[in-house]
Parts: sequence; C-alpha cells; structure tokens
Amino acid sequence: MRFLPLIWSNLKRKKLRTLLTLLSILVAFILYGFLCAIGQAFNQGVSVAGADRLMVRHRVTIVQLLPISYKARIATTPGVATVTHATWFGGIYQEPKNFFAQIPVEPEEWLAMYPEFLVSPEAKQAWQATRTGAIAGRRTAERFHWKVGDRIPIQATIWQKMDGGRTWEFDLVGIYDGKEKGTDTTQFLFRYDYFDETRSFAKGQVGWYIIRVNNPAEAEQVARKIDDEFANSSAETKADTEKAFVGAFAKQVGDIGTIMRAIMSAVFFTILLVAGNTMAQAVRERTEELGVLKALGFTNVQVLVLVIAEACLLSGLGGLLGLGLAWLMIARGDPTGGFLPMFYLPPVYLLIGVALVLGLGLVTGILPAVQAMRLRISEALRRT
Repeated sequence: MRFLPLIWSNLKRKKLRTLLTLLSILVAFILYGFLCAIGQAFNQGVSVAGADRLMVRHRVTIVQLLPISYKARIATTPGVATVTHATWFGGIYQEPKNFFAQIPVEPEEWLAMYPEFLVSPEAKQAWQATRTGAIAGRRTAERFHWKVGDRIPIQATIWQKMDGGRTWEFDLVGIYDGKEKGTDTTQFLFRYDYFDETRSFAKGQVGWYIIRVNNPAEAEQVARKIDDEFANSSAETKADTEKAFVGAFAKQVGDIGTIMRAIMSAVFFTILLVAGNTMAQAVRERTEELGVLKALGFTNVQVLVLVIAEACLLSGLGGLLGLGLAWLMIARGDPTGGFLPMFYLPPVYLLIGVALVLGLGLVTGILPAVQAMRLRISEALRRT
C-alpha cells in the first residue's frame, strides 16, 4: 500500500490515454454483464424445467392445434400421472411493444402441474369462481402497475370473438410469485372455458399438452407411447421432455451460447490489445525513471510488482466500475420490454467478472513488467 501514490501518479501521467483505456474496459465489462444476463435469460427456462414433465405438441409445428379429446387418451397412457393443456393467445396490451405471454389454462390443473407458481388460496378461489378471471405474474403486474380487481383489456391478434370483436376483457383476481429465482413471473393466465366459449373458431382445440410422468427416468418411453397412440391420425403428436422442448424453443433464435462466447471473445481480445498497448507505452516512457528506482535500491521483483500492480489497478478501476454499472442497469429490468422474462445477472457471473478483471490486469501487465525487471541500470540511465 505504501507504493500506491507512486502507482497512481504513473497512471495520471497521461490522463487522456488512461481515461480512454478506462472507458474501454468499463464498456467491455458492461457488455459482459448484459451478455451474461441475456444468455441466462435464454437458458434459465431450460435449467428450471421440470424433469418429470413432458410437452406434447403437433408433430409438424406448435402453431397447429390439437383436439381437446386427446387429453383423455393421454391420461390413460401408462406412466402418465396428470395432464393439462395450454394455448398461445398472443394478444396486445395497450400497444404492440407490451409483450408478455397470455395463456388460457385449466386453473386447478395448471397450478397443480406448476407448484413453483405461488398463488394465495383466496386468489385460487376467486379464479375458480370468476368466468373472466385471470392471474398475472408479479413482474408483469409491477410492470403495468396492476392490482387485484383491475379490469385488463387485451387486444387479440389471433383470436377473434364470436361477436366479431377483438378486445378481450379480464378481471385480475390474483398475482402469483415464483418459488425460485428463475421462475417465470411474467405470464398472464386466464380460464380456458371462457376462452373456448368466446372465440369464433377452432373450438375444442388446444395448443399443446403438459404431462407429469410417474417416473422421470421413464419419460422418454412415455413420450414414445404417446406419439404411437396418435400415429397416422389427422393430428400426429411430438412428445418431448420439458427441458428439450424449452431448449429447442430457445434455439429457434440461434445458438445463444456460441453467439455470446464469440462476442465476448472478440470484445476481450480487443480490450487486451488496447490495455496491453497502454501499459507497454507507459513502461517505455518511464525507462529512465525505472533505472533511477533500481539505482536507489528497488529490486527487480519490486519493479515487477509495481508495473503489474499498475496494470491491475487500471483494469480494476474500469472493470469493477463496469460490473457495478451493469448490475445496476440489469437490476432495473428487461430492456426488451418483456421478451426476456427471466432477465437478471446471477452472482456467479459477477465472481467470474472479478476474476476476468484480475486476469486482464495480469495479462496486460506481465510482459511490460518482465521488460522492466530485466532492464539494466546502465542501459536505462544511458537514455537520459
């Protein structure tokens, strides 16, 4: 710590160059934080998906519907414990940018299938008793400042009503919370019976089925039995584990993991060059001073440590500030307006970021530090 003023004065020697390098590192770590949060948002659904749940959709595409009559036949399949269904509504609240999932479901069956959705007993009772009742996830309710008792109008983009209208109105009877950090609390759930009675077409059909199996180890066998049951029918099925289903849905956007790694690799390689060049120039400019320090009694190891400490301080100031700003900005919520329902930065990525800050300082400082350590006093003073 006694050499900190010396290190700090060296950084202030070329203030503009130091400032630009700090800003470059800061921006790099802000980008790192957002990329980690985006990657987490795409992968979180896969990691929290139930190992004992299967998803059954139309074999061709999830856009095509399945008959409601399939439910009873699926329920009698050996290995199936419970079954329920869901359908994509795809409406708009106030304006198109307000994206969130709206899904008609069977209330009691849905809450039993997803125990990670925490709903008060009063809200459950009200949902069962109210034909137009709906519950919303905590994040969506806070986003639009909804409260229980509000009347929520949703403009349909797909499902026209029997009277020709496209505005569906729901009574908010409850707000659900997530049992775990990664639980999706952005969904808007309403009653399937009201939806099916009111829509003008495709009555008696659903989007997909969700199944809980008795033994997760037998999930693949149960999936094959279900597909065999509906083979050669007018609506063949594709059953898969919930993890595989969510993973495939995420990969429709692309291989997010590879994209994130490619971007971060390019960013950090560029920052490595920028910070490394800054430290190399700083050491070259101070050749005579380093010679004087050695003449005054500084050992080679002390000179080595001074240069590395300077590089680590430069990296630490920019990197830690960047991580802090990224965390604060991400904590404000999803910048896409709802497209990424589980948008947050897990602490593990902050720890990795700190390790990257330290690594950046060591890598950018080691070569200039070794050069300074090997510098001979006579050669350094000869340049004065």
